Amino acid sequence: MNRPLILVGGGGHCKSVIDVAESAGYSILGILDKPEEVGRQVLAYKVIGTDEDIPQYVDKAEFVITVGQIRSSDLRHSIARRIEKAGGHFATVIAPDASVSEYAQIGEGTVILHKCVINADAKIGRNCIINTMADIEHDVEIGDFCHISTGVMVNGMTKIGSDTFIGSGSVLYNCIEIAAGSIIPAGTTVRK
Repeated sequence: MNRPLILVGGGGHCKSVIDVAESAGYSILGILDKPEEVGRQVLAYKVIGTDEDIPQYVDKAEFVITVGQIRSSDLRHSIARRIEKAGGHFATVIAPDASVSEYAQIGEGTVILHKCVINADAKIGRNCIINTMADIEHDVEIGDFCHISTGVMVNGMTKIGSDTFIGSGSVLYNCIEIAAGSIIPAGTTVRK
């Protein structure tokens, strides 16, 4: 049985993670967010505290960073450091309708959303967002703290550096390398 979750960040990405976590059988203790958000409801869950409260949940739950990422992964890194410093652990949450090869490697804290395909020998780093209907083909390597958006197609043997954002509907050709910290706009075809 999965340990309960504490979600850190209460915006739109949090709603997507709630849906996936519930469908994967997790219980959610609550959400941590900014002080002014405490008490607010996000779907069926309350914002029960702030980042300052992380230490009190270390022995009760695993953590998922539910802050989205577009221009920068800095906030996600900062939250991860707070969780690690407190001795917390990250849950890896995979939607039950995602197709993940038994030969793929998924890093801790990564969330694989609905209808994704993760093929054989793909390696996905820590604390990544693999968004709805993304297709990660064979032998792809994705670094830590990447956000692969909705409907992205990453073809075989492609390498994506850490802290990269790939916009919705983008297509990455085979055998290319994307530098760490890149931002690829939605709908882009990357050939080299």
